[in-house]
Amino acid sequence: MLLKTSRTQVDRILNPKNDITLGSLQRAAAMVGRRVTIELV
Repeated sequence: MLLKTSRTQVDRILNPKNDITLGSLQRAAAMVGRRVTIELV
């Protein structure tokens, strides 16, 4: 799998009720050619 994770982990990422780690979100974004930007204002 491209994300180097299990299907269970992918389901967790896609479920809005679950918290995911920033690292997982960054890997998922990179796989689709995007990046994560966090801004505190």
